[in-house]
Amino acid sequence: MQFDLLIRNGQLFDAAAGRVGRFDVAVYRGRVAAVEASIDPGTAAQVVDAAGAYVTPGLVDLHTHVYHGVTYWGIQAAPVAARTGVTTWLDVGSAGAWNFGGFRDFIVQPSVARIYALLNISGIGLIAPSWEHWNLNYLDEALAIKVAEANRDIIIGIKARIDKNTVGANGLEPLRRARRVADACGMPLMAHIAHGPPEVDGVLALLREGDILTHCCTGGSMRLIDADGRPLEVARRAREAGVILDIGHGAGSFDFEVAEAMLRHGMPPDVISSDIHQLSIRGPMFDLPTTLSKFLALGMPLAEVFAAATAKPAAAMGLAGQVGTLAVGAHADIALFREEQGDYNFDDVFNHRRSGTRRLVCEGTWLGGRRLPTLPEPPPAPWIV
Repeated sequence: MQFDLLIRNGQLFDAAAGRVGRFDVAVYRGRVAAVEASIDPGTAAQVVDAAGAYVTPGLVDLHTHVYHGVTYWGIQAAPVAARTGVTTWLDVGSAGAWNFGGFRDFIVQPSVARIYALLNISGIGLIAPSWEHWNLNYLDEALAIKVAEANRDIIIGIKARIDKNTVGANGLEPLRRARRVADACGMPLMAHIAHGPPEVDGVLALLREGDILTHCCTGGSMRLIDADGRPLEVARRAREAGVILDIGHGAGSFDFEVAEAMLRHGMPPDVISSDIHQLSIRGPMFDLPTTLSKFLALGMPLAEVFAAATAKPAAAMGLAGQVGTLAVGAHADIALFREEQGDYNFDDVFNHRRSGTRRLVCEGTWLGGRRLPTLPEPPPAPWIV
């Protein structure tokens, strides 16, 4: 067979396929065609020498906001994808039932990256900075079910932001409605936490196996550690019951103290995601490789860091075997990283700083075997100062 692309001499990290080590990866017609210790470069039309680099499946970002030009938070995915290795994007609740059609037509259809969505239980989605659950008339369960069922190729779950700003006086009622919609559709539910009320135990009580608690290292009042720096028992029980803990760094949702405590007590995040949006892309989050580098600085092993941004989010999305892996037959979504050595400072959302000596830098991104071109990034939205 004449392969279209061969990436050779790299250090492969593919947790889903159980491969870590020196492997060559060959691509044919957009799919992974062979993964072997050595593949003859004469069998490929294009050869990339990845000596000294890490080869990973294209990163899968479980928490993003890419409804650009329509919502307060949305950024353009394409320029970021090319420079970060993120090939699969899950937009979490930017669109609700009333504006999902635009998300499909104007964001997903023309996208060069793979974009999926969680449908916001509020029909208006994230059109504004917050407050989407203040008016319960926006939370039309029957309509949400109808839209989710009609868009199963894109919508893989339901989203509700639960904190004092988003719910106002409505407490847990938006989450209860989201729960009913998720159950009716047989889809997972993602709940955002930050500052209460309501409190985190009430949120966790409504989550089930396969659901996602995002912002699991928040420093807000809903944080998952107690005053002594130990994980809350309710959080540990939820984790044991199959609730997925997702970072969702963002601009206000990652606290080094909480992350360190959870790592120290054997509760590392299941998924490391960016929560990339108009505010976080300019720091302190910046992008997913920077977020991964923060966990290297905290002592998380490299293989586990890559797994938390490839195999684990792919499984959480129900896409295991398709993305987040370079197993034969999977989409040929590939990222190439160099590990830079030096003295680096990393900040959380409170400007608390940790030092590290390693930083992951993406040197190439392939989607379906085709390298994504470098694109200019648009200026910030006019409300960003």
